[in-house]
Amino acid sequence: MSSVDSCRRSASQKQKEIADLSQARAREQAKLADLNKKAISASESAWRTSSASTRKSKLNEAARYESNAAGVAKKIADIEQKIAQKQKELHAEQTKLHREERREQEERQRNHIQAMQGISAGMNSLAREQERTRYEIERLKAVPQKITVLFLAANPMTGERLRLDEEARAIYENLRLSEFRDAIKFETRWAVRPLDILQAINECQPTIVHFSGHGSPDMLVLQDANGREKLVSASAITQTIKTASEDIRFVFFNSCCSKGQAAAAIEHVEGAIGMNANVGDDAARVFAAQFYSAIGFGKSVSTAFEQAKAALMLENISEENIPELFVQRDVDTEMFVLVKPH
Repeated sequence: MSSVDSCRRSASQKQKEIADLSQARAREQAKLADLNKKAISASESAWRTSSASTRKSKLNEAARYESNAAGVAKKIADIEQKIAQKQKELHAEQTKLHREERREQEERQRNHIQAMQGISAGMNSLAREQERTRYEIERLKAVPQKITVLFLAANPMTGERLRLDEEARAIYENLRLSEFRDAIKFETRWAVRPLDILQAINECQPTIVHFSGHGSPDMLVLQDANGREKLVSASAITQTIKTASEDIRFVFFNSCCSKGQAAAAIEHVEGAIGMNANVGDDAARVFAAQFYSAIGFGKSVSTAFEQAKAALMLENISEENIPELFVQRDVDTEMFVLVKPH
């Protein structure tokens, strides 16, 4: 029961008690009037009679009526006192009722305002969700049923030897074990020379281009015809990505100090990964393998990137802060999915 209902019930009870007391007072007042009338009548009869004994009897009768009338008058006075007390209590209850009614009305108004604000917030949230859904639908429409990952490896004889074959094997195995393995084609090219990049891209029409090998802030290390180092500038790689294929959506520079190259690449593709420092052979392999595993399970680029960092931590390889993810300004990384789930 609400406080307003309680006050109303209490006020109603007080009004009933006052009505009952008023009826009792009216009955007693009728008794008093009758006793006064009888007392006057007996007194008048006493003074009209010439018999002393009759006079005495009538006077006694009048006195008895007057005594009873005095008792009734006292009772009336008690009832009136009770009525006054009940009226005071009724006034207090009515005051409390009005106060509770105002409080309840104000609370209803507040609840109404909050409800309207909640509806407004819900509509805004729904609008945002619809916008996100539309964005996701458009993104998914742009995702091909099957994508190609082009793995380009260069491991010149004149530099430190890297286990690039192990990296490629780990990526291939993780893709093979992924849920949507049939949607991903893994192409590899080895001992890559500069012009091999254009040839491979034109042949494979890849969605993801993966560079694996040595690097520096401004250069990517490839090979020449004799297997020695051949340095290619970051601007040349960027120009190649720009002109090679409209199908490329993501570039992975799995080489040391390639952060700048990844940052430049997103002028022409939706996303890229680069390294902000030298990266170890094991770290490069573990990070790349887990990244592509998550992609193969239909995860977003953002989730795949975070899972790849987690894989380094699970392997106790303390290089999880070296890889960096770059995306174009209008790309939502949580919606950026490269493999469309079926």
